[in-house]
Amino acid sequence: MLALLAAFQLLLALGMPLGRFAWGGQHQVLPSRLRAGSVASIALYAVFATVLADRVGLIEVLPNVVSGVATWVLVGYFLLGVVMNAISRSVPERLTMAPVSAVLAIACATVALGPA
Repeated sequence: MLALLAAFQLLLALGMPLGRFAWGGQHQVLPSRLRAGSVASIALYAVFATVLADRVGLIEVLPNVVSGVATWVLVGYFLLGVVMNAISRSVPERLTMAPVSAVLAIACATVALGPA
């Protein structure tokens, strides 16, 4: 899911007319500042994936306590995303990104509650 979101943000950063699904849905093609935000989102998704991969034991780059706390932070981040996307003025953003954030919140909570 994070890889798909990263690909979506890359398309936005490259100027594809998908802005109605992101950043409040006010622009079909994102302005420069929001494109920069999309690039930053890609980097964040990579960090998120690293934290989760570490937490489930696919890689070992973080102390267990760090990946444990960081995973709970991701749960909160994605729950906030549910709220923010649900109140967006953009109907396409509400209908797509709120459920995506909910799935990610549940997935992160599942990882957080699993064995370290």
